[in-house]
Amino acid sequence: MKQQNTREESSSINPYEALESWARANVQDFIQSLLEQEMEEFVGRTKSERHVGSGRHVYRNGHGKIRNFGMMGGTVELRRPRLRNAEERFESRIIPLFHRKSKELGAMLPELYLHGLAKGDFELALRGLLGDGAPLSRSSIERLKAIWQLEREDWKKQDLSQVEIVYMWADGLYVKAGIDDHKAALLVIIGATTDGKKVLLACESGERESKEAWAAILRDLISRGLKLPFLTVADGHLGVWAALGELHPQGREQRCWNHKICDVLDKLPKKEQPAAKQLLRSMNYAETQAECEKERDRFISRYRKTHPKATETLLNDWDRMVSFYGFPKEHWVHLRTTNIVESPFDMIRLRTNAARRFKRVDNASAMIWKLLRIGEKAWRSLKGSELLRDVYDGKKFVDGKIVKRADKVKEIAA
Repeated sequence: MKQQNTREESSSINPYEALESWARANVQDFIQSLLEQEMEEFVGRTKSERHVGSGRHVYRNGHGKIRNFGMMGGTVELRRPRLRNAEERFESRIIPLFHRKSKELGAMLPELYLHGLAKGDFELALRGLLGDGAPLSRSSIERLKAIWQLEREDWKKQDLSQVEIVYMWADGLYVKAGIDDHKAALLVIIGATTDGKKVLLACESGERESKEAWAAILRDLISRGLKLPFLTVADGHLGVWAALGELHPQGREQRCWNHKICDVLDKLPKKEQPAAKQLLRSMNYAETQAECEKERDRFISRYRKTHPKATETLLNDWDRMVSFYGFPKEHWVHLRTTNIVESPFDMIRLRTNAARRFKRVDNASAMIWKLLRIGEKAWRSLKGSELLRDVYDGKKFVDGKIVKRADKVKEIAA
């Protein structure tokens, strides 16, 4: 019946689409039959065969809900067989539980964009998807490229007035682009919404993370209706802080502790670094800001005379190091560092480092934007997401704890 419906539907579409639909339906039936065979082996008898013997009776219990499985040739729908009264859970060896796409497809997606943008070789990437005999013309490749670029331009024009951002992380990624040894800076901003989701807000090229480059990105976000968040997390580059100071002076700022620790350790001899690293890490893991600054003073006392550059580096911009204490403790793990934006960069570097130099900076920007958009679907939500609304609504926190009304009265009286 299913094949008959497929034939009837195919009459209204072109032969290529009909063939593709027919092939996908047959692949779907084949994989489903493999699942049923696995079930028979697990139960020890066929679907219609009666149970013989005095052992525990195991019965089929229909099928689970329809699940989509992505393959190189498209998406098929499968239903995992279920059992009743079984001592152990049935799990398919063919398609592991909750698996959504084949490994080949997952590996091919990033490579498609890498080949297509880094090398301009869309034909190579598409033949990897469609096979060596695929009929690809120059015009069809150009048409695909144009559609893909329009997708990015549409994304950059999206209205952001309804997006409630609580925190954002800003950082720059340097890639080989242009005709010389010049490395282009790609400026990326990721935000956290009131429901805990992480969203990509910006991915643009900028000259060495300058104030002007960051300011242009922030102005664009503001013009599209975005309300800049209460806290921005970034590294030690002055450009982003200067831009925020001009466009969002009321917002708070948090410098990345990982970058700060590396900067301080660079000012110490190697033999001193292990002990110094322990002291530095004890600061940002302190339970209160007062304890953090007590640990800071211990470090200063120990190294002020022997390594003054290290202590100067630690004290530099100190106010931006402890801003996270004014937000829920559950969020500190996300606010101490720029890891939320650095982690996606690690995935990107695996591909950009393997590629040749980008001929054009906009090609690099487009490729990295697409990779980030692919990764965005798998980004984990923030911990303590139930407290994000409190932060967005302007409630005050001290040392990670919310300030209640009675505490506010005491604070005003003091």
